[in-house]
Amino acid sequence: MGLNTRIIVHIMGLLLLCNGSFMLLAAFVSGIYKDGVTLDITLAAIVTMLFGVMAMFYTRGHKKEVKRKEGYIVVTFGWIIMSISGTLPYLFSGAIPEVTNAFFETISGYTTTGASIIDDIEAMPEGILFWRSLTHWIGGMGIIVLAIAILPLLGIGGMQLFAAEAPGPAGDKLHPRITDTAKRLWLIYFGYTVAETILLKLAGMSFFDAMNHSLATLSTGGFSTKNASLAYWNNQPLIQYITILFMFLAGSNFVLSYFAFTGKVQRILKDEEFKYYTIFIVLFTIVAALVVYFNANVPVSDFHPMVLGKAESAFRHALFQVVAIVTTTGFVTADFTSWTPFLTIFFFGLMFLGGSAGSTAGGIKVMRHLLIIKNGLLEFKRTLHTNAIIPVRYNEKTVSEHIVYNIIAFFVLYMLFFIIGSLVLGFLGLDFVSAIGGSASSLGNVGPALGSLNPVSNYNSLPDAGKWWCGFLMLLGRLELFTVLIILTPYFWKKT
Repeated sequence: MGLNTRIIVHIMGLLLLCNGSFMLLAAFVSGIYKDGVTLDITLAAIVTMLFGVMAMFYTRGHKKEVKRKEGYIVVTFGWIIMSISGTLPYLFSGAIPEVTNAFFETISGYTTTGASIIDDIEAMPEGILFWRSLTHWIGGMGIIVLAIAILPLLGIGGMQLFAAEAPGPAGDKLHPRITDTAKRLWLIYFGYTVAETILLKLAGMSFFDAMNHSLATLSTGGFSTKNASLAYWNNQPLIQYITILFMFLAGSNFVLSYFAFTGKVQRILKDEEFKYYTIFIVLFTIVAALVVYFNANVPVSDFHPMVLGKAESAFRHALFQVVAIVTTTGFVTADFTSWTPFLTIFFFGLMFLGGSAGSTAGGIKVMRHLLIIKNGLLEFKRTLHTNAIIPVRYNEKTVSEHIVYNIIAFFVLYMLFFIIGSLVLGFLGLDFVSAIGGSASSLGNVGPALGSLNPVSNYNSLPDAGKWWCGFLMLLGRLELFTVLIILTPYFWKKT
């Protein structure tokens, strides 16, 4: 059986149509603010939608079946097609005139990495800033999950797509029909975005800033409308605490949010991953806050009077940065690489943790770490009791050996590509600290890194080849390695 290329092209057309529609929304925002780029963004939308319509028109009458192979191709190339078309508003408006830079900014947006090449963000037109934030929001829950909600209208099943796209080792379905799952996830995602926008506006942000930061928070992206990121509001702690809350929610499994809204609180309390996700954040925050309080010079807000000022500020900055790095959101309130050498290494390590499976966060994910540790500890028992069958258990259920092997393979590949990524960046001229930081941050979709790519700098200093390489690492990390790597293997393309 060969590939159903017509359905692949048809879905690509559908994605381009969706992308163009979002561009029209950005053009509308541009028109409201009269920023001078409304026609440019509209033209980008028309071109994108025209290609989408052409692709769908020429593949009409296709066989309406998506198998596993087609699913992997659609997810990987769908992301690439979206990123290529997403450069058009930047290029047409002249906001980012270079193709390499425009593509880097776009793929960083869709993969929710949040690494930027823009030196002066605040000089950008509002329509472009909104489009930049929208790329985060589209990529956050997954452009393919969005398509799943639409595909049944075309008579196409989407289970194969969800298997390739669902973030984390387990796609936990809320409803037997995958379409209903996608709709419920998007409803929660949209609801959280609206809620955060309202709260940030009430806390003192302008509506435009609140809207953009909400789009970037729920997608765990990290693009800000300010050069200083959330440090711009260091004297307004409430804004930062609201952002922390929604970063935490975005980094947790969205299925648990669904359980919370349906009154199934016990399901949340019994979830091992959520328990350890919370414990990790609390412990890491305590460690970072103590080091910051006793060693680092951080801004002290007037949120608490006098004596509590420094303690509150140390706690807030530590909590914000821990949550931002663990959830791979990448917002910053300070340059954590300047706090102490210990905390620089500490936050570098957190880049490998990641949020929960089923969240919009990147990284390895807490669930995988838990299962690797559990399996490692059980190896001691298996060594002593060679004939005993001792399975790994998670949430009081036995985990199949296949899943355990898959997670170990993922971890090995992840570390291998981190090393390869660092070597390539080193070969391109980056120093050791910048190379390992850039590789870990790109692969984990974190954003801020170390060295010349630190939280108060950006990625514009990278050579062009380095930007394309980091873009590849971002895509690899966002699509959980296997989805991208499997299509690079010879046997994937063999006819079966």
